[in-house]
Amino acid sequence: LTLVLALVYSAVSPPSTLMLGRWLTLKGVDYRPVPLSEISPNLVQAVIASEDQRYCLHGGVDWSALRDVVDDEDGPSRGASTLPMQTVKNLFLWNGRSYVRKGLELPLAMYADTLWTKRRMMEIYLNVAEWGPGVYGIEAASRYYYNRPASELSSRQAALLAVTLPSPLSRDPARPSA
Repeated sequence: LTLVLALVYSAVSPPSTLMLGRWLTLKGVDYRPVPLSEISPNLVQAVIASEDQRYCLHGGVDWSALRDVVDDEDGPSRGASTLPMQTVKNLFLWNGRSYVRKGLELPLAMYADTLWTKRRMMEIYLNVAEWGPGVYGIEAASRYYYNRPASELSSRQAALLAVTLPSPLSRDPARPSA
């Protein structure tokens, strides 16, 4: 089913598992998918810089970053999830830390990276990422936090939104903490 859905998602804007969970529990969802052409390049650059600096160089999994995390003697101090890994987690898997989920992410990320262009992967990621309580996709986030379309985000606003991604329920890009 996941492999078929990945093919379908090549052409349509998909919902994430978190969105589906909120809909099933009758909680509100603000979701406004937009094409990549309607998203500020400032945001794309900020997300790559913040989340996956080697995005254009790997095939879905950054094996060297993964190896560094595994080899860290003090235990993992950071994650090694790439944008493709985060995208497939959002679309097909669940939140939380588990070796089972991580094991499923790896082949799905490589499959998605083969199936979709980097531009399409970025578009899907930015449209399904959670940016706040019930806020999914960059258009909804941009309007929620800054009352402007995603195409008009400044570099500062884009950077503040990008650093929200690791913890969107506890970070507020409109009121950043130190």
